[in-house]
Amino acid sequence: MLRAIIDYGRDADGDWYAVLDCSHNQHVRHRPPFTNRPWVSTEAGRAEKLGAQLDCVRCDRFEWPAAPNVLEMYKRTVDFDQNSVPKGLLAEHKTRVGVWGRIVIEHGVLGYHVQSMDAHYQLMPNAVGVIVPQLLHHVEIVGRVCFFVEFYKRRKTEG
Repeated sequence: MLRAIIDYGRDADGDWYAVLDCSHNQHVRHRPPFTNRPWVSTEAGRAEKLGAQLDCVRCDRFEWPAAPNVLEMYKRTVDFDQNSVPKGLLAEHKTRVGVWGRIVIEHGVLGYHVQSMDAHYQLMPNAVGVIVPQLLHHVEIVGRVCFFVEFYKRRKTEG
């Protein structure tokens, strides 16, 4: 899925990578003739591409951002059960740009559906549901269940 470039960094080999608004990183090397990105070679070129979109295959695979300490939890819901789950969670909804979530099952089973990705999961206590930023999704009550949702955003950096 398409994600906006919000910053850049360099890896241990000195290669440039784009920081995407989903908090994943993606290399943006200039290695002609296979990869033609001359803009990455200059500060002005990189600045011009801020806001441009790249396809994030890690979001497509529901991968949690792997960089250490890139995300911080900022909110946790109360525990919900089959009787107290808000109607909004049963209908399609999405998180804001850059907001990840984790559906944590304490007991029972919960259906988790992401139609745009044709993904359907049965979440149990040993299977956390990953909520990818901006993807329409909903949960489905399957039976007796107790769960909560944690929300994460990009950690603010000093400076």
